[in-house]
Amino acid sequence: MTAEITSHEELRELLGTPMPRAVAKERTVLHERDRQWLAASPFCLVATAGADGSCDVSPKGDPPGFTRVLDETTIAIPERPGNRRADGYRNILDNPHVGLIYLIPGRTDTLRINGRARLVRDAPYFADMVVRGHRPVLAVEVRVGQIFYHCAKAFLRSELWQPETWRPEALPSRPRLIKEVEAPVESLADLERHYGPEYATRIYS
Repeated sequence: MTAEITSHEELRELLGTPMPRAVAKERTVLHERDRQWLAASPFCLVATAGADGSCDVSPKGDPPGFTRVLDETTIAIPERPGNRRADGYRNILDNPHVGLIYLIPGRTDTLRINGRARLVRDAPYFADMVVRGHRPVLAVEVRVGQIFYHCAKAFLRSELWQPETWRPEALPSRPRLIKEVEAPVESLADLERHYGPEYATRIYS
């Protein structure tokens, strides 16, 4: 029989009380080390929720330092050409609360930022976000409400950065997944050509 947790009290009884340090580590202003982390990070996850509570998590990646620090409480994340679904961006228009997790390859800790976001179609700092000659499509400005470093346990348990545990061949290739799961009208051969070696040359256009 499934035993569901239905109250904050029950959850706290099960998990226990957090250590004082875990609570006290929250900050609202960027530290110099946070700036250095953002300068070294090439990848983050952006979590959003719509007005109806529906959620989305979107990966964002660019050369290290792609997230620009605007001031001690504001950062900006560039948007590049993608699939145009804009799920997270539509959420931000309805509900500005966002959650970010910044990774550095090989590091088992992460930087977490929660705050309020807005979408910007242009700003002077866009000139500093040009990659391969391309300006951002837009930027997500995030006003920091909470920032802290998250411990390494999840990465240690998953052995995420241990190459000997990697099994990319466990599932079919990207073209085959699209053909089998999304059932496009394109042939497998066409999909394989699209996602072939030249795919990486088109990611900014």
